[in-house]
Amino acid sequence: MEQNELYPIFLKTKQLETLIVGGGFVALEKLTFLLKSSPNSKVTMVSTFFREETEALANKFDIKMINIKYDSSFLKNKHMVIATTDNVDVNVQVYRDCKQRNILVNVADNPPYCDFFMGGIVTKGNVKIAISTNGKSPTTAKRLRQFFEEIIPEDINELVQNLNKYRKTIKGSFENKVVQLNQLTKSLIS
Repeated sequence: MEQNELYPIFLKTKQLETLIVGGGFVALEKLTFLLKSSPNSKVTMVSTFFREETEALANKFDIKMINIKYDSSFLKNKHMVIATTDNVDVNVQVYRDCKQRNILVNVADNPPYCDFFMGGIVTKGNVKIAISTNGKSPTTAKRLRQFFEEIIPEDINELVQNLNKYRKTIKGSFENKVVQLNQLTKSLIS
């Protein structure tokens, strides 16, 4: 059986510079996804065309939009790039340019040209769950996201905040804190 070998991380995208190449429907989808999870993301978009909805969303979140053809000079000082054009050659060129500069890149709907995938995300206050299907089925990730959004209680954030306060009162080593918190939260899974 094939195994998902992706390593999940949570990026502080307000501290990283992200470039989205493209301005069509897929660019709108990726921008929406990014801003839903991280509304303070630092994003620049470059494209010869921007959908009206993309412009509206970008303006709402103060996203820099550059209406010009992609050029590798736009990669300067970028940490992460998402290529979303409907031109495969442009997307592959973005990928190659990023690889030469050690910039993480995602070419939408083209898994071999991705360093990362943008999976399903469930957020309830401080609790965030990322869902990956290893790039095989975004629809499955979407359905799992909807499932977890329904079953995770809305007040989970209150539990997290209370446990954080309690954790700060526990004396002793890190190992001792883990043992006490594990004991306290054991009932959550029974």
